[in-house]
Amino acid sequence: MKTRTTGRTTGKRTAPPASRKIIVEFPAALYAATERATAELSTNRSVLVRSAVAEYLARLRREKLDHELAEGYQANAAQARRMAEEFVYAGTELP
Repeated sequence: MKTRTTGRTTGKRTAPPASRKIIVEFPAALYAATERATAELSTNRSVLVRSAVAEYLARLRREKLDHELAEGYQANAAQARRMAEEFVYAGTELP
């Protein structure tokens, strides 16, 4: 991430701002639904959009993790099956 200069001749660098403003285009129906939701939730548009984006990104991370776990289980299925077969009678060997 690039840092901004202060524009002064000293050349000191400052940290980037903690938040960024963006411009997002909404279809009319989505904009109207967003406005209704902000009124119903007693919040503002920025809070609603940030929350929606955060939830969407969290869902993407969960889906990616689920996919990676499924791949890992499939890749190790044969080994897990062999180990289970080796230990199937383990409990019956006790006195």
